[in-house]
Amino acid sequence: MANPKAPSSGNVLFFSYYWPPSGGAGVQRCLKFVKHLPEFHLTPTVITVDEKKGAYPVLDNSLATDVPASVKVIRTNTSEPFEYYKKLTGKKEIPYGGFANQNNQSLVQKVFNFIRGNLFIPDARVGWNRFAIKAAKELFQSESFSAIITTSPPHSSQLIGLKLKKEFPHIKWIADLRDPWTDIYYYKELNHTALAKQMDARYEKAVIEGADAILVTSADTKRLLVAKSARIDSTKIIVLPNGYDEEDFTYASEPPKDKLCITYTGTISETYNIELFLKALAEVARRYPDVPFQLRFVGKISEMVRRQVEQAELANITEIISFVPHHESIRYLLSATVLLMGIPDVVNNFCILPGKLFEYLASNKPIICIGPLHSDADRIIDECGAGRVFHYAAYDQMVDYLDQLAHSWKINPNLDLPIVDYHRYSRRALTGKLAEIIQEK
Repeated sequence: MANPKAPSSGNVLFFSYYWPPSGGAGVQRCLKFVKHLPEFHLTPTVITVDEKKGAYPVLDNSLATDVPASVKVIRTNTSEPFEYYKKLTGKKEIPYGGFANQNNQSLVQKVFNFIRGNLFIPDARVGWNRFAIKAAKELFQSESFSAIITTSPPHSSQLIGLKLKKEFPHIKWIADLRDPWTDIYYYKELNHTALAKQMDARYEKAVIEGADAILVTSADTKRLLVAKSARIDSTKIIVLPNGYDEEDFTYASEPPKDKLCITYTGTISETYNIELFLKALAEVARRYPDVPFQLRFVGKISEMVRRQVEQAELANITEIISFVPHHESIRYLLSATVLLMGIPDVVNNFCILPGKLFEYLASNKPIICIGPLHSDADRIIDECGAGRVFHYAAYDQMVDYLDQLAHSWKINPNLDLPIVDYHRYSRRALTGKLAEIIQEK
């Protein structure tokens, strides 16, 4: 294999398993970087999985419109076990992040989780790596790149960067970790053996030590990674949060006049622990029979959360809408009165900074966040003056805040906030920071 040409300061090679027509939050970050990088005189190329072979939890064909026509997208083969998973479990869909669409108590599911966690390390999409690496080496024979960027999950994608960095050390390698690796909140569900945990941790350490720069989405994730190795230079771990795309917000805000609509978008499972919030909402709805409350979930909702809604006697005011294309989810944000967000009630949840937070901010609606206090999400919501964060057990405070919202709604059903300072979280501004990181020597 011939060595690649001398690096070109303007060419950047992305490795992203998730790419349109894949949908969901995992696609957004890399897609928006690729969309805006040409504005900063950088030319991205993307290596991804063949859309007919990839194991995507959801599809969203509308996202393809964000891919610039000038961007070369190379799709490769892969080898994965998810077809066997469907046959084994009888399910038509593969697991969502956080396992919101599966019953982890069933014997069949436990068996599959064990297989997934111990025979496929770091994860079950590692079979894509050899095809992606082969495509990169072929590309290197005719084109030159100043940087490669591997984005994960799946964290197996980071091993692509590790392999290529060893073979082509003069190319800058940026590892983008959208989520924590061995500290992810559902890690224990994979039932790793001690040996599997050790192997996974060794891969993680090799990546954070070997990459030239590491991108994380929150300050707490950076703290977790810095503690992994005494050899880590903390300055190479850069907090670059998710954001919102200004071009997605071309619709006008239209809060309903005939109801107080509280909207949640995205995936939610019982680990989000919103049970007391549901009870608080039920209590305030009883106090204000003249305020027509509506609770709306747009996305994947677990069966346990559905039952909690029924147990709180909110079924008659709750609307559940299955997954919708991204642009439609934005419409649901803008047609809400208030936005609900949850952060899983798990270890290391201080570092969980949902991508939806930034689209919530851009919607200019009051945000009710159920999660840990003094977390990264709490800090951002507070500094933007965009709502309140409540601890999972803060029932009385939730009731008081919902009471205030109901009282305000009776005076004026438009509870939209004054313009708040969230523009530093635009995808364009964040891509500008990425361009600086790419171009640093």
